[in-house]
Amino acid sequence: MEDGFYLGIDIGTYESKGVLVNQAGEIVAREWVRHEMENPRNGYFEQDAEAVWWGDFCRLSQALLAAASIGPEQIRCIGASTLGSDCLPVDQDCRPLRKAILYGIDSRAVEEIRWLQEYYGEEKERRLFGRPLCTGDVAPKILWIRRNEPEVYRQTYKFLTGPSYLAAKLTGNYVIDEFLEDASFRPLYRERAEEGEAYRLFCRPDQLAAPQPVTGLAGYVTEQAAAETGLAPGTPVITGTGDSTAEAISTGVLEPGDVMLQFGSTLFLYCCTDRLSQDDRLWGNSFTIPGTYSVSGGTNAAGTLTRWCRNLLYPDALAQEAEGGENAFARMAQEAGEVPPGADGLITLPYFAGERTPLNDPQAKGMLFGLKLSHTRGHICRSALEGVGYSIAQHLDILEEMQVPVRNILAVGGGTQNPVWMQCVADILGKPVQVAQVSVGAAYGDALMAMIGAGRCQSFQDLRQFIHVQDVYRPEPGNFALYQEYQKIFRELYTRNKDLMHRLG
Repeated sequence: MEDGFYLGIDIGTYESKGVLVNQAGEIVAREWVRHEMENPRNGYFEQDAEAVWWGDFCRLSQALLAAASIGPEQIRCIGASTLGSDCLPVDQDCRPLRKAILYGIDSRAVEEIRWLQEYYGEEKERRLFGRPLCTGDVAPKILWIRRNEPEVYRQTYKFLTGPSYLAAKLTGNYVIDEFLEDASFRPLYRERAEEGEAYRLFCRPDQLAAPQPVTGLAGYVTEQAAAETGLAPGTPVITGTGDSTAEAISTGVLEPGDVMLQFGSTLFLYCCTDRLSQDDRLWGNSFTIPGTYSVSGGTNAAGTLTRWCRNLLYPDALAQEAEGGENAFARMAQEAGEVPPGADGLITLPYFAGERTPLNDPQAKGMLFGLKLSHTRGHICRSALEGVGYSIAQHLDILEEMQVPVRNILAVGGGTQNPVWMQCVADILGKPVQVAQVSVGAAYGDALMAMIGAGRCQSFQDLRQFIHVQDVYRPEPGNFALYQEYQKIFRELYTRNKDLMHRLG
């Protein structure tokens, strides 16, 4: 087999990961770096694209080459992903004009969303967006910049999202994954944007990246990018995509009926389908894999919720970890595992950062319901894990209503390292949850898609030879029955308290 390697790098919410993969799909080197997400105001979430996105990419590419002891000329192709539906205005030299406005977790554009809903009306809104507008849409973020930062808007050469920015920094070309533009940039690429109406509201056509397949060639590493990354000039780079898509590929979402549960800072769900299926509560689009579609959704707080629990409730464990002791998250998992299913009557609504699907409510609030003096921090941690599980169950119930088949549930991301969480989810869903042998996530998916871009694999289905199941969490029937009752209370808690949540602002 010809020698050569494939580079995959993913920029996430709190950390970035990179892998080098050989011709057999095996990881020969992996590296990661941490960074922060900025929260300057309530509902505002940002990152410095130059320092974090590009900076992490450069650090990881150099570290991976050193760890694998290979020359940059041995890399056959590069794939990259970042947070998906972000909004980053750049000038003609691809220099960011402000910090990137992040995905659906950022709700600064709620007034713009309300205005657009009134402007379009319900029927036209559905036709243009395929669903009600939400905080994950890029178009309202662009409108927010136009209204609130007119000088930034005036100077903008391109409005990019994360993968487009990395591709441009590497190659000098502005491209975007066809799936990502369809899912996040509506209505700007849709039916010529209503013959110009959407462009008058948001931006000009020439301010957008050119759509093409995710494994299509974006270009080649420039001399400038080579100097900063340690890569060889002329190395091919594929279009790249959002982290959730790359993560789905990495865990084996390759055919209709495959469902990914991405346990990252947020929880994201993809269900691959053979037809376009739409419901106001979820997002229906075409999918990255040719000839398929997807139904997707996202819970805003997953890893961020467990991180909140750790920071607030486990300062002792954090101090011990800092001195070389046990990982604080491992201590949390142990204590949560000692608590019985249902957390002795404690239910958490995980809406600590508002909520995307199925609520589409940026003003939703988190809740701990049923607290008693007998509850411990372990109860709170278990209840938080279960709360995310209840949200996942809501999504799968909607898929069942839509008659969308679910055959395989595939979990991926940092949360899969917590077996208590995975068992909770399996028990709540009443379905087996699989975890792949390689659970690095999106970076591995990026490298696998680079293998297609370089011609090492001919199709997405060819990638299945590299993806193997390591663990299967099977539901306990008694636990499932208990959780069915708690699930009803979980849903009613939001319904009965929605108005009060909104009154809090």
